[in-house]
Amino acid sequence: MINVEKALQILDKNSIELPSESKDVRDSFHHVLMDNIISPVNLPAFNQSAMDGFAVNYDPKITTYKIVGEVPAGSPANPILKVGEAVRIYTGAMVPSSANTVVQIEWVNISNNEASFNQEIKVGINIRPIGEQIKKGDVALRAGTVITPAGVGFLIGLGIEQVEVVRKPKISIISTGNELVKLGQKLELGQVYESNSYMLAAALDHYHYSNYSIDSIKDDYDSTKSLLKEAIENSDLVMVTGGISVGDYDFVGKALNELGVEQLFYKVNQRPGKPLYAGKHKQTMIMALPGNPAAALSCFYIYVLHVLNQMSGLETVGLDSYKMPISEVFENKTGKSLFLKGKIKDGEVIVLDKQSSAMLASFAQADVLIYLPEDKKNVRKLDFVTVYKF
Repeated sequence: MINVEKALQILDKNSIELPSESKDVRDSFHHVLMDNIISPVNLPAFNQSAMDGFAVNYDPKITTYKIVGEVPAGSPANPILKVGEAVRIYTGAMVPSSANTVVQIEWVNISNNEASFNQEIKVGINIRPIGEQIKKGDVALRAGTVITPAGVGFLIGLGIEQVEVVRKPKISIISTGNELVKLGQKLELGQVYESNSYMLAAALDHYHYSNYSIDSIKDDYDSTKSLLKEAIENSDLVMVTGGISVGDYDFVGKALNELGVEQLFYKVNQRPGKPLYAGKHKQTMIMALPGNPAAALSCFYIYVLHVLNQMSGLETVGLDSYKMPISEVFENKTGKSLFLKGKIKDGEVIVLDKQSSAMLASFAQADVLIYLPEDKKNVRKLDFVTVYKF
């Protein structure tokens, strides 16, 4: 059995790099760029008005300006203004080449088709010059950048339609157990609703991993082996819940071994989630999580998300973590590393009740996992502890 830090080191050592793919920019959100993006244009491509107001051929000796027309946004009009003339202009419109300033509408008094100004005017105000945001040939976004909503808008604003990005992983979610019943069916005595797969699918959606399939299987060796074989052949990551312990009906470990999966580790000195398995088969990672829901979700946040982010080319692979004062004394008598469901309140982190690996009630209220390493036996009130924000 290994500790948490060693398990993460092993996953780092065995990380799989996914190939690139060409992606429509409109569908590229949260993908990682493979190459530098070079701007094909100046942005803006013309001197652009930053305000609704008047474009003016300004001379400080002149106090009133004859209004000779207008330039709406999108118009190619480029009227020639004499000194002392102005045109009505709108935000985003092209500033006439003969205008040397744009006066915002709030500063303008209009009378008899002439404009005068109630504020001091300077040359060059309220004009976005050609290439102010980016010049043609400059790097717009660098390789390794995660495309954000702003990034999508920026690239489309440059006229870029396709980008080369790291392909998102294909994921198989498999839940195992004779006791599991699908939602909507009648529960017989001894049965429970199968929730793990949908819980994990929701977690995947939250972190922008939407390319997944969901299957469930009874505790049968041949069926387990067959479904795992198919999943491994068609996925970048297989995530199994249940069936990985040492009971008479736990067939996942045996099936993975028969399929030639290389075991990277099995069992981590932690609570919850001790019977965690990580394996690798060619270019597919296999993560077998405990069947208890809170244990499965904890392992997803700490380990599976780590692997998925590595595959996707993200620079930061784990959950954001930081130090916070704990609200109460806590004693760790287990000799294991603990991941405790916690909630932030008034600048402190509270250890929630119902920490059992089978219980999601407290997890549904939590916003962090509190990490206490195995050698941390006693925590005093207001001691700083590591929290993982999810």
